[in-house]
Amino acid sequence: MRMYDASGLRPLILLFTLVLAPSLASAFDGTPGADAPAGAAAVVGKPRTIEESVRFGAQALRSGQTEQGIDSLRYAADQGHAGAQWKLGRMYAEGEGVERNDIKAFDYFSQIANMHADDNPATPEARFAADAFVALGAYYLVGIPNSKVRRDATRARDMFAYAASYFGDPGAQYHLARLYIDGDGVDRDPRFAARWLGLAAQKGQYQAQAALGGLLFKGDDGIPRQAARGLMWLTLARDAAAGPQDKWVVDLYEDAFTNASSDERAMALVYLEQYMKTVR
Repeated sequence: MRMYDASGLRPLILLFTLVLAPSLASAFDGTPGADAPAGAAAVVGKPRTIEESVRFGAQALRSGQTEQGIDSLRYAADQGHAGAQWKLGRMYAEGEGVERNDIKAFDYFSQIANMHADDNPATPEARFAADAFVALGAYYLVGIPNSKVRRDATRARDMFAYAASYFGDPGAQYHLARLYIDGDGVDRDPRFAARWLGLAAQKGQYQAQAALGGLLFKGDDGIPRQAARGLMWLTLARDAAAGPQDKWVVDLYEDAFTNASSDERAMALVYLEQYMKTVR
């Protein structure tokens, strides 16, 4: 297996070469699984293997025993377990049960990217690897204050491009498209962005649906205006918007709906009905 330096990854394959694979499916989020008794209030026994350490850590977190859970996950992460590394990375990135520490999160995500960049996209570890590349890209977009991780839009693009192309990750496809919409570190190219948005939107990535809808509704350089189809994607995105961070999605939909003609609204419903039949 080749090792990759996540801080200096160059594009390894052409952006047009897509190996579509399942994206992050069942996240290691600490929710009860088939092997966890419902309502468990305490963790009993001690782990003997790496997999047992992961299960022990997840159950400890569910039971409110954060310190035990982190210790158990850290042991598994130190042995190279991608799921444990991903969970700890997310905890430090979001300050979930621990003090937020972006450098620790960055290091865990880097370990996953370095060890699993070449994994077959169908393997269980691939979903963690894809998400790790997206997380690293997000860090490079803004940098981490008082650290060696500086803002570097080119590296961010490389991270997103690899996960988008090799793993077919819809989140990476969306973030890559945003760079080409905004011209951040790359020449602005709405048509190229729309191709990536289309791939992610078809997989249900609601942010991509919103961005694609916005492009189609208004039209852009090289993209003819397709108001009804744009409004269809915006409707899907609005329905999936879940929190305050998604206000831009709702605002984009409301602006388009207000400015759409009655015929465009009616045609958007037709497109929506046709789309829903294809995803059932």
